Amino acid sequence: MSQSRLAPCGPGRWCLSGTLDFTTVTELASEGGALFRDQAARGLAHLEIDLSDLEAANSAGLALLLEWAEMAREHGIRLTYRQLPDSLNRIATFSNLQSILPLEEINHVSNDL
Repeated sequence: MSQSRLAPCGPGRWCLSGTLDFTTVTELASEGGALFRDQAARGLAHLEIDLSDLEAANSAGLALLLEWAEMAREHGIRLTYRQLPDSLNRIATFSNLQSILPLEEINHVSNDL
């Protein structure tokens, strides 16, 4: 059976680990909804979710991340995803959905000095 976990890992930062698939996203959607309600009640305006510990993810996982982004918006929270796994990045790019995911901005240093 697939396992997944959403746990605090720093101030305003949560870590998502395990597998995002059809067997895990329903429970995670509920956990995310509760998290966003709680954060909004505390007056927190920004939340970061680190995805670096995900072991596997499919299109159901991408749908979850999009749903969480909408939930966060509804609660007035600016959500940022860090370390989007390659598998989700490929699905998002292929589906033309990458631009609506709230991904961290990565600053690239230019070597053209």
